[in-house]
Amino acid sequence: MNILIIKFVYKNLFRFPIRTILTVLGMTVAILSFGLLSTVVDAWYAGAENASNARLIVRSSTSLIFPLPATYLQRIKQVPGVKKVSWARWFGGVYKEPKNFFPQFAIDPQSYLDVYPEYIVSEEEREIFFGDKRSALIGRKIAEEHDLAMGDIFQLTGQIFPGQWDFIVAGIYDGATKGTDTAQMFFHWSYLNEEIGKRSESRGSEMVGVYIVEVDSRDLTSSVSIAIDELFSNSSKETYTETEKAFQLGFVAMTEAIVVAVRLVSYVVILIIMAVLANTMAMTSRDRVREYATIRAIGFQPSFIINLIIFESMMLALIGGFIGVLATFPAAIFFRSATGTLFPVFEISIETVILQVGFAVLTGVSATIIPAIKAASINITEGLRSF
Repeated sequence: MNILIIKFVYKNLFRFPIRTILTVLGMTVAILSFGLLSTVVDAWYAGAENASNARLIVRSSTSLIFPLPATYLQRIKQVPGVKKVSWARWFGGVYKEPKNFFPQFAIDPQSYLDVYPEYIVSEEEREIFFGDKRSALIGRKIAEEHDLAMGDIFQLTGQIFPGQWDFIVAGIYDGATKGTDTAQMFFHWSYLNEEIGKRSESRGSEMVGVYIVEVDSRDLTSSVSIAIDELFSNSSKETYTETEKAFQLGFVAMTEAIVVAVRLVSYVVILIIMAVLANTMAMTSRDRVREYATIRAIGFQPSFIINLIIFESMMLALIGGFIGVLATFPAAIFFRSATGTLFPVFEISIETVILQVGFAVLTGVSATIIPAIKAASINITEGLRSF
């Protein structure tokens, strides 16, 4: 019986080849689009997903754009439960032209790399980076995107801190996992601090953007956060402390409407292809009324017709879905290269692939419900009279 259904389906699929090809193509495009859009959403949340709950970010309670005094460092270190402390300041420079955007942070090299062990740097590169104030550490993605190598000199045009800033590539860091952001640049806070004092008469030196605090245990994050904020309460520079994950999610929340829109579009695409495939199967059933009536007349049960329609729909959906899943990977590589460092982490997750396959199966099944019921309940006499 199963072999007979396969033979029927094989012949039916090639009866109208253009219809079959277009249906499979539509399914492919839908599954491919869903995969890419889902990966874009995942990339948006990548920073938060890979953030540590054992690290705290201490920033100005007024706004992130307001820096904090460097003198806060020693007081934060004395808070019970604090294991390590480092700091960073956003630079915001432009490399060659505005489209070449990548994050740049002025850091304390040794303490920062201790707090972030996921940034893999060789001992040789560490020594060079630690020893030269004008040196910088760049991520692998930046190096590949802009063709930079160790020893190269490059220049940034300051936006927050005006002027031309020259740096030497001391090393290229890799990520401990695929989810590690390798599209950042780090350089010496002391270099930035000294240059601000030389270049500007305004007060801007001896300030940091945020403090990064590693606690002894995740259970202490809440108590340590409260203790740090209480330490600087009622001062001219009050602080707000939160986990690194909450800090990253704060950035995502700023563009949450866009993320929701992208996610909705991905599901709308699937609903559209469900309607298209359902329409294809309905047209197919109408074209084969006499055939189904004949099949019933020679003794086959309604279940045979139902299985025939379901199997044909599933073949269309799964072929298109399989091609769509396979096409997602090269499409993601192209998208990643085309967007540069816009999405530091752009990897197709197992969950996305599972959803793609699941939606392909769901589309194949849902498209057959009405056509299968109508075909199975067909009146043999009326069906044989139809043209």
